[in-house]
Amino acid sequence: MGMGYIILAGLIMLGSWLVSSRLKSKFEEYSKLHLQNGMSGKEIAEKMLADHGIRDVKVISVEGQLTDHYNPADKTVNLSEAVYNQRNAAAAAVAAHECGHAVQHATAYSWLTLRSQLVPVVNVASSYMQWILLAGILMINSFPSLLLIGIVIFAATTLFSIVTLPVEYDASNRALAWLENKRMLTQQEQAGAKDALKWAARTYVVAALGSIATLLYYVSIYMGGRRE
Repeated sequence: MGMGYIILAGLIMLGSWLVSSRLKSKFEEYSKLHLQNGMSGKEIAEKMLADHGIRDVKVISVEGQLTDHYNPADKTVNLSEAVYNQRNAAAAAVAAHECGHAVQHATAYSWLTLRSQLVPVVNVASSYMQWILLAGILMINSFPSLLLIGIVIFAATTLFSIVTLPVEYDASNRALAWLENKRMLTQQEQAGAKDALKWAARTYVVAALGSIATLLYYVSIYMGGRRE
């Protein structure tokens, strides 16, 4: 599987680069599509939360680009400075998407609950995983169980990336449905928001595929070592 994995990894890396490049260009395009309602990302987020009866979540600004996220621990919708202040289709899409996660949290959406439960496991796994896998490969003939332990740990991170998919797609669907039902955007702005979120979601698909392929690669090394 060695050469096959190299080819597959190369294709996934290429796909990741293409999707990331497309995402960046889409957000640049829709950042120029200014909202006719004149609302900022912060105002969009606050209205979506209010419309869903969520009053214990704060909308705050954070530094950096693509740093937007919802933190269930302290119930904050964190918007990057550009999204927080800007009044365009891209900002509206991101702000509403992050509020989609807040709605998931408020309604105990099962996939988000599972993802949150996996976070501490993944945090611990990420600290030791690469070293255990490397040592496991080097010691495959003398101590194959070490690689198996690494595979189990890596499988947890792969599961996390898979569980992330329905969480992200559902948040986008909730955002787009609210934007449309409340007629927050014009038809052109709504189409831009939908397109931007579509490409954002695809980055998670590529990440999940990459994680699955890497997991299978380590499994193949383990199985090969067991046969020798």
